[in-house]
Amino acid sequence: MSSVRVAWTVMGILTSYVIRAHVGPFLFAFTTITGLLFLNAVAQRLEDLTGKGLDWTVVVSFMILSLPHTIALTLPMATLVAVLYAFSELTAHNEFTAMKAGGVRPQRLLLPLLGVGFILAELMFIFNDQVLPEANHRLKDLLIDLNRKSPTFELREQVVNQIQVSDNLNPVFLTASRIDNVRNQLEQVVIYDSETTGAHRTTYADSGSMAFNPARTDLFLTLHDGVVLETDPGRPGAFRQLYFTKQIIPLRGVGNELERGASGGDRGDREMTTAMLQDRIDKRRVELDDVKLLGRSQAREAVLEALGRAPGQDAIPLPQPMATAEDPKLDPLIKQAESNARTATFRSRAIESSINRYQVEIHKKYALAFACVVFVLLGAPLAVLFPRGGLGLVIAASSGIFAVSWGGLIGGESLADRGIAPAAVAMWAPNAMFLLVGLWLANRMGNEAVTMRDGEWGNLYWTMRARVARVIRRFAHAGKPA
Repeated sequence: MSSVRVAWTVMGILTSYVIRAHVGPFLFAFTTITGLLFLNAVAQRLEDLTGKGLDWTVVVSFMILSLPHTIALTLPMATLVAVLYAFSELTAHNEFTAMKAGGVRPQRLLLPLLGVGFILAELMFIFNDQVLPEANHRLKDLLIDLNRKSPTFELREQVVNQIQVSDNLNPVFLTASRIDNVRNQLEQVVIYDSETTGAHRTTYADSGSMAFNPARTDLFLTLHDGVVLETDPGRPGAFRQLYFTKQIIPLRGVGNELERGASGGDRGDREMTTAMLQDRIDKRRVELDDVKLLGRSQAREAVLEALGRAPGQDAIPLPQPMATAEDPKLDPLIKQAESNARTATFRSRAIESSINRYQVEIHKKYALAFACVVFVLLGAPLAVLFPRGGLGLVIAASSGIFAVSWGGLIGGESLADRGIAPAAVAMWAPNAMFLLVGLWLANRMGNEAVTMRDGEWGNLYWTMRARVARVIRRFAHAGKPA
């Protein structure tokens, strides 16, 4: 009984020692990486702050609201750097070898760190789900207030923006599923305007861009791949339809008429919690079902009318003969059916695109949080397998893993937003890949390599060279005839 108690005491001491060995590197890496990225983010926004005579409280608020987005990226980074550095130090000073000599399995040291990783992942998810969306929303509202003289930044995505144009008494209404204020790009654009003559015009476009004249008084919208539907006041019930690949719409005299409330506006996908996102997804799916149902209903009515039957009485033929393909009366019916189908397609694509974005944001919150666990499982055995890699291993491995991970997330988000890949697959692919590599490395933690060369970068180079040469020799030997 006493031996068991001694074993538990020893494991408790080792667990505490291993965790303490990670605290210092984690805090150093977290503060350093966060500081560097935060300064870079603030530097990119300096033009929004300079020359406006802002009070110091506004500047402080801007910096505080910019910090959560940086933390969401740097906390998983700091976890990986801390694990790589701490285990590299333990192995370089032969402490890891001494633990193995004392009967401690290498994988046993991973358990307390995995527990810490799960705690960090839980805290990270709460942060990403509650703190980050609210900070993003308030930061966007603050940027809108800071850029009142720049109407581009006052357009809000996924809401109806009212634009008062000087050469038209009636306002123009614009909606877009996504607005990139950095590149001035729009996606899934709908513009409604009415003239004093009574004509109403609705423009649908797949994408577009915004640009101002030098005086920043006129806004020019360049739209791509869309359709214009316009009513004719002289012919009640009739309208004109025009398809285009590129169209430029000038909005003159916009000035500062796009001022909106300071806060409380509609939230973008990165400004919502998972509950808000799921609620939007449910509503969009209901809306998508309604659009599909309406499209089927309109198509059915057009077919019935073409067959010479009254809608709702398709089983009772009318006395007049059925229309043929050469009947001139069919031409407006065909055009109407085609217009309805195109309009339904535009609406369906816009709804599906918004559903994809909301699903991406939900999975991204979970994937970024779970990356803390994956980086623990990946970093510890990687440092043990290259015991004399030192700081060179920490820099090289962490930089490579970060690049692959964030590149995979960005590329996956783009693919999922366009509907090319499922949101779950796109967001979890980097984690899944690194998790498999980490499990394989963890299984080989007791086979660390040792080199006798000095220098951190040199040791990493010669260790990698020896391993590559070993693999080449193994394949060469397997290819020789028995």
